[in-house]
Amino acid sequence: MPRRWPKKLKEVVPRRLREFFIGETGRGYCEAPSEFTAGNRLDLLIDGAQAYPAMLETIAGAKTRVDLESYILNSDRTGWRFAEALAERARAGVSVRVIYDSVGSHELTSSYLQFLRNAGIQTLEYHPVAPWQRRWGWVRRDHRKILVVDGRVGFTGGINISDENAPLSEGGGGWRDTHVRIEGPAARELERLFRSTWQRETGRAYPFEAEAPSSPGNSLVRVVANEEFLHRHRIRSAYLHALNKAERCIYLANAYFVPDRGIRRALYRAVRRGVDVRVLVPSISDVPAAAYASRRLFELHLDAGVRLFAWPGPMLHAKIAVVDGTWGVVGSYNGDSRSMIHNLEANIHVVDKEFCSRLELSVVGDMDRSQEIVPPRWRMRPYSERFLERLFYLLRYWL
Repeated sequence: MPRRWPKKLKEVVPRRLREFFIGETGRGYCEAPSEFTAGNRLDLLIDGAQAYPAMLETIAGAKTRVDLESYILNSDRTGWRFAEALAERARAGVSVRVIYDSVGSHELTSSYLQFLRNAGIQTLEYHPVAPWQRRWGWVRRDHRKILVVDGRVGFTGGINISDENAPLSEGGGGWRDTHVRIEGPAARELERLFRSTWQRETGRAYPFEAEAPSSPGNSLVRVVANEEFLHRHRIRSAYLHALNKAERCIYLANAYFVPDRGIRRALYRAVRRGVDVRVLVPSISDVPAAAYASRRLFELHLDAGVRLFAWPGPMLHAKIAVVDGTWGVVGSYNGDSRSMIHNLEANIHVVDKEFCSRLELSVVGDMDRSQEIVPPRWRMRPYSERFLERLFYLLRYWL
């Protein structure tokens, strides 16, 4: 335990209670326990069917400000639902800002953006791909999914603003994904990330009300982001620390699972310690090249004792992890080279047995509904598949 704690954590929970939650319940899974904030309430949201209504309801209740940051913001049915909700609040005098990525939101129409601006909403296109535009860029992308309302309630995870995440019953793509609603001090940390990107890219500051954070829950949460070049390994480092501390189980679900050598070694060492290591991957991917690169490593995983499961339904887009039912992750981080080096990402790391138990039940339930990939059958795949796996694995840095 560190001897000095940040002031914000001292104000929220007494020292002995901090030591109990992080030292005993956390059992050392936290790489940087001093960066966790206590007093958060978390709601696990599965798919757009649960996330979108909760997000729209929170937007409708905004009093002072709404900050929305999304890699994909589409001008489809789902996108227009959010546009109308944001516009209604903006016309009511609420300060509304929207950041969208130029590549991820390439299908966004000019009429959609004009509608937002006419309503008084400020928008930022992150790194336009056209070199003649200000702040242009090709490599660095904003892959975050953040919504913060009044600095009090925040949302983050893997869900974009697009029909792809809408339920099949509503004409959407029915993608499998995970989001979290956060009420408490961690929501302010998400707002800080949004504000940092906004000010860095636009050069325009805006008031940041120093409200006393409420403490409606018992979850310890760390908001982790690789926002700066020098800190690009923060998310990976926290992952490694928790994996190396695992004693009972490691359950992962990842849309584009191409772990580097260090992560692979941590998983394989865990198996040798007797830890139950399972990974859920999509059977059908929206990025076939990334799927081939991921499959190139399947034989290594299986030989090491890692159990692999292929999600059978529409695209599995989640990026979650649970270690020993105690330490959990929900966020946008894919775990590939682009997420680690180039993209703006945001994860929440949680120490809360109740929340992590719900997260574990969700991912294990998905694995039970999936097909396990077994070594004999996997080795019988065609040589054409093996060729594509090797090819795209060599190109994995650019995927």
